[in-house]
Amino acid sequence: MSGHSKWATTKHKKAVIDAKRGKLFAKMIKNIEVAARTGGADPAGNPTLFDAIQKAKKSSVPNKNIDSAVKRGAGLEAGGADYETIMYEGYGPNGVAVLIECLTDNRNRAASDVRVAMTRNGGNMADPGSVSYLFHRKGVVIVPKGELGEDDVLGAVLDAGAEEVNDLGESFEVLSEATDLVAVRTALQDAGIDYDSADANFVPTMQVELDEDGARKIFKLIDALEDSDDVQNVFANFDVSDEVMEKVDA
Repeated sequence: MSGHSKWATTKHKKAVIDAKRGKLFAKMIKNIEVAARTGGADPAGNPTLFDAIQKAKKSSVPNKNIDSAVKRGAGLEAGGADYETIMYEGYGPNGVAVLIECLTDNRNRAASDVRVAMTRNGGNMADPGSVSYLFHRKGVVIVPKGELGEDDVLGAVLDAGAEEVNDLGESFEVLSEATDLVAVRTALQDAGIDYDSADANFVPTMQVELDEDGARKIFKLIDALEDSDDVQNVFANFDVSDEVMEKVDA
């Protein structure tokens, strides 16, 4: 989920202890399987697989589950499904633009899940292309702060193509072109800087400012969408102030 960065951070913390942990694990396992199928079973030669494994390990997915997913994806173990990526577009409450990325082996089920979640939570589907133009695909690396300062991170990634470093409170968000994601992540590793995740995400070019009521509605919609096993990621162009976020959290 990528809208307001602080919401992403809050969600990141909650996800680890969440009741949806099993669901989160399943989505990460699916990502690993698809990455292995697309680019081979060797993480050293398959950056997408490397990052999918790294993210799963950071979220405490057991190693045996990760290894099995790699083998299934690479065809070394039976049981792999034929997943395809489908993007759906729509608008949530208050005109918030929503991109829904699905990874599914059943297109009809995915479409139905997305449509039901949208219509029951104040959203509506939109034609392909009518929402996606409000987003750019960007490389997003999340770096836990620890003892690091913004200059430490910036110094490590600037020559690798990073565009900006944002302070999210307990972590830093490093943005780059999607094509520079691996170079940025590698630069962090070379500098001995740990990172939580490295993904190519859709980042909004403009944002809709939400009040408490609007924030609650959009979070409810996103939760409903992410409840579907087929929905891998939800991206939305909203912004929520710290004050509003505190009220929502309370």
